[in-house]
Amino acid sequence: MADLPTCSRSSNCRQDATWWRLLPVGGLAVFLWLLWGLPALALELRVAIREDASQVVVGTSNTGLVRDMQGQQIAQVPQGRSLTVSPQGTQIKAANAVGTSFWVEPGADGYVFIGDRWYRGRVLVQSSGSGVTAINYVDLEQYLYSVVGGEMPTSWPVEALKSQAVAARSYVLYRRQRARNPHYDVGTTTSWQVYKGLEAEAPSTHAAVEATRNQVLTYNSQVIEAVFHSASGGHTENVEDVWSQAVPYLRGVQDYDAGAPVFQWTQSFSVDELSQLMPDVGRIFSATPQSTTPRGRVREIRVEGDRGARVMTGGDLRTALSLRSTLFSITISGDTVQVTGRGYGHGIGMSQWGAHNMATQGYSYQQILGHYYQGAQLATIAVN
Repeated sequence: MADLPTCSRSSNCRQDATWWRLLPVGGLAVFLWLLWGLPALALELRVAIREDASQVVVGTSNTGLVRDMQGQQIAQVPQGRSLTVSPQGTQIKAANAVGTSFWVEPGADGYVFIGDRWYRGRVLVQSSGSGVTAINYVDLEQYLYSVVGGEMPTSWPVEALKSQAVAARSYVLYRRQRARNPHYDVGTTTSWQVYKGLEAEAPSTHAAVEATRNQVLTYNSQVIEAVFHSASGGHTENVEDVWSQAVPYLRGVQDYDAGAPVFQWTQSFSVDELSQLMPDVGRIFSATPQSTTPRGRVREIRVEGDRGARVMTGGDLRTALSLRSTLFSITISGDTVQVTGRGYGHGIGMSQWGAHNMATQGYSYQQILGHYYQGAQLATIAVN
């Protein structure tokens, strides 16, 4: 076993038996979520930290245990030490045991190490058939300690951090209800929500999560898909204008993101750089939007060169050029391609820079959420 990085944080990670239900906030009518008469653990999320890896390093901050799926102890993990879990045919090997899955659990008030970071909760390592997958089982509220800090600077105004906590809690519960993978609920990147374990936590993120503990956004008595982005560039979008289906609470509204560092931006490329991305088009001499959203985001763009032309989506071009958004225009002059744009992200739901600026102006997190999620109601998941 190898030594782990020192873990100096302390917190109570204990999970109590409980029942769940939803209660209204401020008299709002919302649905109940109650497991009548059946005790259950505080809600654990399953977060995929590594998928199909060639090996995964795991460990614990204090003396921990490796257990099989029947709960039997098969090894002990000394404090601050790690072990490498590797494939063994279609199974995996942890310590001296071989099987399809193992739990690695820290002692009371301890943390688990996965890959290169510390996390709360415990980890399930399992075979993916050809590699190793590591899934962090973590309490919902403790997960949010990290997500709020992963998605927003921890120095931002507390009302902005609170709005992020409620949006992130709602989003992850929405995704959990519709998880497509049977093994986990969400991942860790911007495709889901940014989750970096303990390193993204701060006293401010703890305070924001605790001040909004168990609060979610609902519409028609259902938790909403509370998507968010960095900045819209002046006005958020109706969801159906960017994605496929209209949703009543994801409507375009005036943004408060003016002055954000990503409100306006410019990126420059050489014609050769752009042409190399599309060799079938040849040397590119024009790039003209063919369709846009009502707010100007590029849906489709026609790129023409000396060998031909191609129509591609704004999203595909954004990805190819690593642009901040699809709200852009392209000017080609001589050997230079200049892309001028606004905002960062898809432009749907809450603008994080807008939330920052609204909080700075004295708006509460309830007002921020009410602005960006039109018609949504705030409710509390209560535990008995």
